Amino acid sequence: MHIQKATLNELDSLTELFDLYRQFYEQKSDMEGARKFLQERILNEESVAFIALDGLNPLGFVQLYPSFSSVSMQRSWVLNDLFVKETARGKGVGESLMKMAIELAKETGAKGLFLETAADNTTAQRLYEKIGFIKESHYFYYFSI
Repeated sequence: MHIQKATLNELDSLTELFDLYRQFYEQKSDMEGARKFLQERILNEESVAFIALDGLNPLGFVQLYPSFSSVSMQRSWVLNDLFVKETARGKGVGESLMKMAIELAKETGAKGLFLETAADNTTAQRLYEKIGFIKESHYFYYFSI
């Protein structure tokens, strides 16, 4: 397994994974829309994605978006997407991708990484806690249209 920062050269593989990720969250497959969305993020440098490959076979990806903390006046990263193909799960792919995300945060002098997951996604929660993430208990998060 090899993990690298995704560029336009990996767009086809990244698109395949991204479309599977969206389907996992009960979205209709849309390869054209996924490709366009990812291409825009890469070209506009609006996100950083890392892709795990076994030769040319894509195994998983993680995608992060930059953010900033006004209070600490520091960069932070939102770890928005993490996906590993079902056939590659339980083999350390997700953990390796998470470690690349953490390394990016360190390299960019970020305050840290923020992520959210569903309350019933205990598999992901175990991974996050295993590698040092702490469940937030002091803040509520709200969402609006």
